[in-house]
Amino acid sequence: MPDHTEGEPDSVSGGSPADPAPPAPPRTEPGAAGTGEGAGGAHLAGRAGAPTSGLAPAQAAGAVRGGAPDGWDPKAWQAYQVRRQRAASGAWSVLPPAWVEAVRPAPAAPVSTAVLLAAMAAGLASGLFLGDGLGLGLLMAAVPAVIGAYLAARTARRRARAWSVTWALGCVALLGIPALRDADWPSALALLAAVLLGALALHGSRTWPGVLLSPFGFVDSGVLGIRWAWSGLRSRGSGVDRARWLPVVKATAVALVLLVLFGTLFASADAAFADLLDGLTPEISLGDGPVRVLLFLLGVVLALAAARAAAAPSRWDRVRIASGKPRSRIEWALPLIVLDLLFAGFNAVQLAVLFGGYDKVLESTGLTYAEYARQGFWQLLWATLLTLAVIALALRWAPRAGAGDRRFVRVVLGTLCALTLVVVASALRRMDLYVDAYGLTRLRVSVAAMELWLGLVIVLIMAAGAFGARLLPRAVAASMAAAVLAFGLLSPDGMVAETNVARFEQSGKLDLAYFQDLSADAVPALDRLPEPRRSCALRGINDDLSRRGPVPWYAVSLGEYRARQILRERPVTAPYEVCRSLGTFHSRIE
Repeated sequence: MPDHTEGEPDSVSGGSPADPAPPAPPRTEPGAAGTGEGAGGAHLAGRAGAPTSGLAPAQAAGAVRGGAPDGWDPKAWQAYQVRRQRAASGAWSVLPPAWVEAVRPAPAAPVSTAVLLAAMAAGLASGLFLGDGLGLGLLMAAVPAVIGAYLAARTARRRARAWSVTWALGCVALLGIPALRDADWPSALALLAAVLLGALALHGSRTWPGVLLSPFGFVDSGVLGIRWAWSGLRSRGSGVDRARWLPVVKATAVALVLLVLFGTLFASADAAFADLLDGLTPEISLGDGPVRVLLFLLGVVLALAAARAAAAPSRWDRVRIASGKPRSRIEWALPLIVLDLLFAGFNAVQLAVLFGGYDKVLESTGLTYAEYARQGFWQLLWATLLTLAVIALALRWAPRAGAGDRRFVRVVLGTLCALTLVVVASALRRMDLYVDAYGLTRLRVSVAAMELWLGLVIVLIMAAGAFGARLLPRAVAASMAAAVLAFGLLSPDGMVAETNVARFEQSGKLDLAYFQDLSADAVPALDRLPEPRRSCALRGINDDLSRRGPVPWYAVSLGEYRARQILRERPVTAPYEVCRSLGTFHSRIE
């Protein structure tokens, strides 16, 4: 399949509302069958335009005089002509931009009962299990939504492609991070990455605009999903459909009544069964009722949005960015060659420092060990980010008259990428020196992980220059998601604690104050410290867990469960005065 729709212009000029220029026609791609193709990124064959139900017959007939142009689906052309006539008559002050017409999803097939039930299950799971926190409850709320999206795509005859399956599995894996880690910050990163992968799985985006804009499709799909579900519910009010679903609703209601009735009786008859039932079922009070209702509605809306997008996704790949004007070789290459020479000179100095030793450099510069390592890292991190921006702009205005220009661009930018990798290695080396001297913190592990990912992006850019850039947007998105997933699985708070404990065992240096703000993920590593430092390091985490109180099984993370178990077996024993004398409550390190 081609990576994008053929025949669409890079940009569409605007026009007056009375006589707008028609948008680029959505083309029917070879091999498409039925109502659409796979969820892995192929466009739907013959995209239909906006629904035209309710139009007068004369309007509909006048809209299609002369037939649809080549490449246009007749329904899409009819809908566009009707909107054009309304704009000309003054019914609309403006016509939507052409790119909105290109992105707009096709009408979806009627919503199935199974999709409605899946959305209801996702809403119930959200209301019951997310009111006390995330953990396994997030997966329990997400799985019905995933099932509903799969059923909607199957009804629309959209086949799952390899990329879509990859995005979907990655999304589910990222949603499992809150069930493993107690720290909020890796969980927040995982949720953001899961939104991106979910959008890519639903909309099948392959280009840079598609990858970057796909998450915004949840807003449009949310509105369309509500309308879609409402239309389905109204249609089920007729006699035939009503006879199908009404017995299911009655049976479900009777089952719930029997479950509550006999469950209450058995719980009152046996204390052990009552304890088991209390541990398994959520505890709901009137005070948190509004929050749970809001979570229920949010879960239903998101599940319907996912199903509606799976049935008929928005086509963000049709948003095109016009290429920049090609420059001559001299105009384009001179600044980049100068930049390459600067990078080469800097890297030569780094190699000299590496082989000449840091003591000589510190003596000649007058900097301390920490100043040299810390200051250099941040500058090199910014240099890496700016280099990526330079590469993006250089590709926009690169000369492309023939094969010779393309080889010339590859050589110049490939050299810059290779030199940037040396800068990345130098930045990571400086961070390693700084950690050896002053220990590891959340900030340091985060920026080091970001620098590693930026280095991976540069490698992907070099691979795209050698083998083609068709897969580059998806490869970068996949690398970002993989980095966030690895970051959560490795437990950054646990890494911080482990590194600082190992440093204490070697040098005897330990900042107990910093540990007070870590999450429960750090408890297994801090438990190795000797008393009273162990108790002082764990005091802040122990107090935080005590304030939380008991947490239901569906809201507790594996990190918190292990921490509670360790603190229950070996409680904090050092008194406040001893911890204060060891510097536990002094200022935190950066």
